[in-house]
Amino acid sequence: MPHKQNKSKAGQHVALIMAGTGILWICANFIGKLFELPVLILLLFDLIALAAFGLALYMTFNMWRARQHDKDDG
Repeated sequence: MPHKQNKSKAGQHVALIMAGTGILWICANFIGKLFELPVLILLLFDLIALAAFGLALYMTFNMWRARQHDKDDG
C-alpha cells in the first residue's frame, strides 16, 4: 500500500509542475507584454517553461516505466 501512495504522490507532483508551469508561463507573457519587455526576456521565459514541461514529461515517462516494471513482476 505505501508503494502505491508513492506513485500517486509522484503523479500529483507531475500535475502540479505542469499546472504551475502553465500558469506562470501565461503570467510571464502577460507581464512581459504589459511592461514591454525585450523579446529576449520573453524568450527566456519560454525556454524556462519548455524545460519545466520537459521535466514533467521525463517524470511521467519514469512513472510509466515503473508501472510497466511492476506489471511484469506480477
